[in-house]
Amino acid sequence: MPTPTAIGAIELSSIGIGYRIQDEMLKAASVELLIARTICSGKYLIIVGGSVSDVEAAVRAGLASAGEAIIDQLICPNVHESVFPALGQSVLLRPEETGALGVVETFSGVSVLAAADVAAKAARVTLFRIHMAMALGGKGLCLMTGSVADVRAGVQAAAEEARKRGLLVSEIVIPRPSRELFAEYL
Repeated sequence: MPTPTAIGAIELSSIGIGYRIQDEMLKAASVELLIARTICSGKYLIIVGGSVSDVEAAVRAGLASAGEAIIDQLICPNVHESVFPALGQSVLLRPEETGALGVVETFSGVSVLAAADVAAKAARVTLFRIHMAMALGGKGLCLMTGSVADVRAGVQAAAEEARKRGLLVSEIVIPRPSRELFAEYL
């Protein structure tokens, strides 16, 4: 399957309903399953990628029968290409690529995905980690680096996206972080 142009996600309060919704989404359209798993606090997270129309069809199908189990949902057409490696936690930074450190923390995994995409589109930042819910009590975490001005712009845009959803926990910019903060990525 070619690189997805859109990404869709549904976060559910029920694991059993999550399995059913995942099946319905995959049967509704030609999408690639990017993530489907239980997450902290007994929730279920489904992320699919594909063409805009297929992602929209899959998410619509999932939402149609999820009922009150929906915690958060997202359709992101024309997703920024840097979201995929950061989501897969496959970004390795060289020491010369590190600059200011930006951190955006949200109350849901889906909201941090939306925030990361907005940050990448708003500023010249390198997304190097999108961590969704596992070992975070169901929260989301996005880490980015770049110039101080770009990281501030990226964090501000991401925080605003999470704030609009009512799910922002924190927004942090560290202008001159110690190398140790990047240790596992270098």
